[in-house]
Amino acid sequence: MKPRRSNLLGRFTKWVGALSLVLVTTLGGSTALAIAPNPTQDITSQYAIQGTIRQGAANPVEGAVINVVGEGFEGSATTNARGKWEINVPNKGSYTVTLDLATLPEGAKLKPGFENVRTVEIDKVNTVVAIFPLVEIDDPNVTPPPTTNVVLSRIFAGLNFGILLAMAAIGLSLIYGTTGLSNFAHGEMVTIGALTMFTFNRVMGLDIILSALLATAIVTAFGYTQDAVLWRPLRKKRIGITQMMIVSIGLSIVIRYFLQLVYGGDTKVLSQGTTWNIFGVLMPAINVICAGISIIALLGFAWFLTRTRIGKATRAVSDNAALAASTGIDVERIVRIVWVVAAALTGLSGVFIGLYFQAAWDTGFSILLLLFAAVTLGGLGTAFGAAVGALIVGMFVELSTLVIPPDLKFAGALIVLILVLLFRPQGVLGRKQRIG
Repeated sequence: MKPRRSNLLGRFTKWVGALSLVLVTTLGGSTALAIAPNPTQDITSQYAIQGTIRQGAANPVEGAVINVVGEGFEGSATTNARGKWEINVPNKGSYTVTLDLATLPEGAKLKPGFENVRTVEIDKVNTVVAIFPLVEIDDPNVTPPPTTNVVLSRIFAGLNFGILLAMAAIGLSLIYGTTGLSNFAHGEMVTIGALTMFTFNRVMGLDIILSALLATAIVTAFGYTQDAVLWRPLRKKRIGITQMMIVSIGLSIVIRYFLQLVYGGDTKVLSQGTTWNIFGVLMPAINVICAGISIIALLGFAWFLTRTRIGKATRAVSDNAALAASTGIDVERIVRIVWVVAAALTGLSGVFIGLYFQAAWDTGFSILLLLFAAVTLGGLGTAFGAAVGALIVGMFVELSTLVIPPDLKFAGALIVLILVLLFRPQGVLGRKQRIG
């Protein structure tokens, strides 16, 4: 028997060695082929075109639209309250930058000798500046632009962002409350919502409303399938929460890089419609509409959670699953419903966040920490607390740009989380029993 076992072991070792050699050769060859055409390309860098539009040093222009085309990429941006704009592009190369003159304030015009179309080259640096100098407003031939309340503008932006975060945060909180799982793959459901919206609307040319409904339906189906195929079997095997959390991290990585493989690393432009003037603040109309729909969705969810039998059963399971089961509640059925509802809210949030920030392969991952911050800040396992936490995070993220650089605004929100938890460890609406 020993010689036979040794022979089998030898054959197995040979097959493994041969397979490893084939994989190394194949992957190494494909990598070399991919890099060889352009050995100087830095695929880890973030390339950007940016600028500032002002009518004089103290008069920034808000709401001006800039379009960028080149290297197979199309994108647009709108100047903020400080007149600044920035567009990330996927690769080095030549890009055509166009200032939409129709979006400038009445009477504003370029200085003599400058055109509204420029060509810029990203070669030796990762960020270039495109300049469109305007005639200063002290020129008697120019009508000064309307003054904009910067603080009010940031408040509106914070409310908008917080409402969109709230839907995804509620989904994350529902799953945690009923199963105890901190799902790190939750951000990828946001990403799937944004990218499927882009696929249906921009690639297939479907109506924006139909595209949003289809994208939300796909994320909902994905949430149900995710629980049925992965999480329910793991719960039946009584796998620990820590192990399940590690599985969710792995699932997040797999989905994220699969989406990058399918959609590429560039940003997908989803901005649509015109700009509205609300109380003197210029805002994209689509963002205002999305915020209104989100409020209706959140009110509908609140009614479902407080007025329906399933909603009350969900709250019971979230409070104490064992006690809920002893009263006759089918806990597994409630958990399945929670996954469907959470996925639907998250999918809708992904669609709207895609319209707000544009869509990319890492859209959800970029706000994942903010979602966890909202859930923790509001109170672990409480859906309404997640909504309150999301509004606090959204407001602070946008208002903080008045005093700190915009690149640090997400970090500032996490600092607020730490400060609140130092004085109220259970969160705004949480209970002390949830701590730990």
